[in-house]
Formats: sequence, C-alpha cells, structure tokens
Amino acid sequence: MKIGELGQATGVDVETIRYYEKAGLLPAPARHSNGYRAYSPLHVERLAFIRHCRALDISLADIQRLLAFVANPDSDCRDIDQLIDAQLARVQARLQSMQALERQLTALRGRCGKSHLAGDCGILHELVAAARHEACVCHGETPVTPVEAETIADTSASQGA
Repeated sequence: MKIGELGQATGVDVETIRYYEKAGLLPAPARHSNGYRAYSPLHVERLAFIRHCRALDISLADIQRLLAFVANPDSDCRDIDQLIDAQLARVQARLQSMQALERQLTALRGRCGKSHLAGDCGILHELVAAARHEACVCHGETPVTPVEAETIADTSASQGA
C-alpha cells in the first residue's frame, strides 16, 4: 500500500506519517522498484497504535518507550504503569487548570449581562483593567468601578492636603 492509502486507512496525514518515520516511531517501509514506499499491515497496526496513544495525549517520547515494550513483551510492565501514572497526573493537573480557567471566565462573563455599548461593557472594563495591572474579577480580585476609583482618588487627595 502507498503512503496515501496508509493515510486514508488510518486517518493520519501523509506528512505526519513521514515525520513518524523520521522520528523512528514507524519502521521504514520497503520500496517498490519505482521508489514508492510499500506499507504493510504492520504499518497500519503500528500507526493505529501511535494514533491511539496521541489521542490519549501521550508524548512521542513516551510512545517510543511503549513501542519498545510492544517489541519486548516479556519485559516487566512496571515502567508502563509509571508512564501512564505520570500521564494521568499531567491530565489531572491540566483539568484543575481548566477548571480554574472556567471559573475565571464565568466571573468575567458575569460582569456584562445585557446588550449595550461596548464602552459600557463590564467585560471590556475588566480586561482593560487587567492589562493595566489593576484588580480584576477574573483573578479573584474585586474590581474597582470608575466611580469608586474617582471616590478613592478624591479621598486620597483630601487626606494628603
């Protein structure tokens, strides 16, 4: 089978297949007399394995390690367990980060509940305030409204006089 057919059979882009070959994840195929690559069912299976691992967000380096275990089925699987445990820990950390992001976006979205002019949009006010290194609701800080800022400035000025 040619590289395009392998790509269609596995849902993997031709350039990605070539990259996996260069990276040593996919064994080099035999060549036809015309120079075209000749892929076998082994390549289909290996590429499907790689694709499944990538769908689990396993790094290419870790996939290489897993492939070494596939090639040596008599080896101890403790390292495989540790590899998957580490991947699970990375995913859990990302989930926590995504949940924090969700809370931030929810707080930000709560600053603007109706349609009005962009200049009056609470979301934009928060984003601009954050860009100015001021307090913002999305990072757990209570924002200061323009009216409150004016009052604080007036109070500070009168106390300083």
